[in-house]
Amino acid sequence: MQQKLYRDDAIVLRTHPLGEADRIITLLTRRHGKVRAVAKGVRRTGSRFGARLEPFTLVDVQLHAGRNLHTVTQVVTIEAFAVGITADYGRFTSASAMLETTDRLTDEMVDPHQRGFLMLVGALRAMAEGRYAPPLVLDSFLIRTLAISGWAPELRVCATCGAPGPHHALDIRAGGLVCTACRRPGAVALRQATIEHMIFLLAGDWENVVDADETVMQEAGRLISDTITWHLERSVRSMSYVER
Repeated sequence: MQQKLYRDDAIVLRTHPLGEADRIITLLTRRHGKVRAVAKGVRRTGSRFGARLEPFTLVDVQLHAGRNLHTVTQVVTIEAFAVGITADYGRFTSASAMLETTDRLTDEMVDPHQRGFLMLVGALRAMAEGRYAPPLVLDSFLIRTLAISGWAPELRVCATCGAPGPHHALDIRAGGLVCTACRRPGAVALRQATIEHMIFLLAGDWENVVDADETVMQEAGRLISDTITWHLERSVRSMSYVER
């Protein structure tokens, strides 16, 4: 049974108003998974911690557990990624897509090793620093999130029969690349460069990721987005604003 008062590190995923002065905050915590909590009075001008509970912020938060909604009692900012992210439209839209995808996928994902939380923190930090193009950070985050969820596309052997590659058609329904014998209508033909780029994204091999051709990056990004949509059974709204 969860103790009534507990403390955890968390990323603010989204917020929405509650009444005249409160907000409901959706948090991805390090040890307690996704949590929805009420932050009372944060919309008032004199709020003690309203500015600390904004999306893209890594916080140390104390919560009082309730039956449906928890209550925020204390919060301290650890790292404000929003400063670097909101200064650039490309970073903002890509980072928003990361938060929305995390919010959607977390209910489906069992993550006892906290990999999703740690990966989101790393991706937001990379986005805020601006060392890599925002769509690349997004694509790497998305495909690795699929891997944590058990949905990473098979990129080395046939997803249907296991025949060793190389194969050059991707069937999202089948779970990845398919051989000629297993290929069904709707499978997408891929160049070898795009397949390799997706492998590098999954491995976090940035030296090779950034050297990819622009067309390859766009093709891989589109397929990764389509895979996310397929598994969620609905589109991620923020993805439509990402500039590739």
